[in-house]
Amino acid sequence: MVRLLVSVAALAAVAVLTAQLVAADPLPPPGYRQSVQQAYDTIRDATPTDTAPAVHAEAVLIAGTGQSQPEIISDLATRPPDYLDAKNRLQALLAALDQPASAADPALAQQRLHEVLSMHRYDALHQPPTPLDRLLQWLRDRLDDLLRFLTGRAAGGAPAPLWILYAVGALAMVALAVYVFRSTRGRFGEAVDVALPGRPRPPADYFAEADRLAADGDRVGAIRALCAGVAATLAGERTWEGSPLTVREIFRRAPDFASLRPLLAPFEAAVYGGRSVDEAAYARAAQVAAPYRQPSEAAA
Repeated sequence: MVRLLVSVAALAAVAVLTAQLVAADPLPPPGYRQSVQQAYDTIRDATPTDTAPAVHAEAVLIAGTGQSQPEIISDLATRPPDYLDAKNRLQALLAALDQPASAADPALAQQRLHEVLSMHRYDALHQPPTPLDRLLQWLRDRLDDLLRFLTGRAAGGAPAPLWILYAVGALAMVALAVYVFRSTRGRFGEAVDVALPGRPRPPADYFAEADRLAADGDRVGAIRALCAGVAATLAGERTWEGSPLTVREIFRRAPDFASLRPLLAPFEAAVYGGRSVDEAAYARAAQVAAPYRQPSEAAA
């Protein structure tokens, strides 16, 4: 009976302590979407030189989403704030939250994912290991065997002969040389791919394709071709086919990156968000891309 009373008293004490801890917990922050909406409403009508809305919107966004939106936080922290980019990103984020990844049409989502993974920049994901990769893996395995032998972890381990130490040093030098070669000259598979015959597409070809697709009513394909032409003009003819950089990273090489946003924003919305491109948005994008097609067409 005494033990029962002690157990009941202990359970009551734990319940009281738990209730006190729960009562002391702070109130949860505002919901994720609610904070995004509040941040957007705060800067929606802000003037470019007014920093107060940016400060308030940044605080609201961090309180509700933490550091999960670094690009929007960076736009708000810039002086003067980049309200245009922040509003575009907040609108895209709200649209994504209202239409989560579990789309109503899984087949269409799978098709778009397949289209993205079919781009040339992801070819390495679908290729088997190259002969050089296999050789490096074999060398790493043999080096592991030698290290196990030297440390006596192998069965019946004995002192290693001097030539083994020299072999380990030679293998390390070979691995270092291969690493430097791959860092400066690219991977073996990519080098073979570059050496294959075939003329790279000049920027003028992409711009001509954009005109043709736009005339056929395919504005999504046309704006993709416009981005390819601008990227090829900025970073070289093979940039669109083989560069690991995103379009945004390539466009940052432009002397005035901000001027390319009317082209970049509808491209990202169409390719990554599955949205259509209206005539007005494509007209603005074509106008932005015009200065980059003149030198390429003159060179062609």
